[in-house]
Amino acid sequence: MVVADPNTDETHHDLRQVAEAFVRLEAELGSMDGVATSDAIAHIAVDRLPGATCASVTSYERGRFRTVVATDETARSADEIQYALGSGPCLDAILEDTLYRPRDLRHDDRWPEYGERVSSELGLLSMLSYRLGHDGGDSLDGLNIYSDEVAGFDERAELLGLMLATHGAMAITVSANRAEVDNLHKALLSSREIGVAMGVLMARHRVTREEAFALLRMTSQDTNRKLRDVALEVSDTGVLPPMGRGRPARGDARTDPATDGD
Repeated sequence: MVVADPNTDETHHDLRQVAEAFVRLEAELGSMDGVATSDAIAHIAVDRLPGATCASVTSYERGRFRTVVATDETARSADEIQYALGSGPCLDAILEDTLYRPRDLRHDDRWPEYGERVSSELGLLSMLSYRLGHDGGDSLDGLNIYSDEVAGFDERAELLGLMLATHGAMAITVSANRAEVDNLHKALLSSREIGVAMGVLMARHRVTREEAFALLRMTSQDTNRKLRDVALEVSDTGVLPPMGRGRPARGDARTDPATDGD
């Protein structure tokens, strides 16, 4: 693979712009989930890479490809053609853990059917495809960047895209890990709060652990509230919430005409 000289002023300036974009992205990650991060990566690709027309992120999981995000419907349609054919730069980049830069999709022997369709139906003539090598679970992702020009991406754009894919993979991993930690923290808090509530009920009503948990579940279902919320109230007040809150009031029930009084 031929790459641009990173010491040239032009390449250095572009690399700095991509790096600055990701500094801003990382600052926003606290409010982003994995999909939002992928969306930001796709839009940065279009904004920062010369020649880029549209972009998308593809996920491969359990033998199935799907588009997670796309900057527009053209990119989404270009992805869908690959999925339908089972062939294309995006699929191969993900499965082979490499990058592809077809210069003219109309005359590329590696993906002849895809190239003919994507050029004639969507007007896309060249592209960049990278695998996003993140550690975000069982899925594999890929970054697809499309151009409506022949040889729309040069070596410098390829290098910028590689940097984008590398940093993008790290950003997705951060988002995935943060979500996993948050979910684990919530689960641990819920378990602790339920355990405290069970202890309160066991001491107050002299019931077993199983009976205390059954009381919490019954109250949760009857009042149409989350088990954790019921447990919090028991921990704070020392008593179970009154039941019947989740049921319709007696006066709200429909009157039976057969028993309706005069």
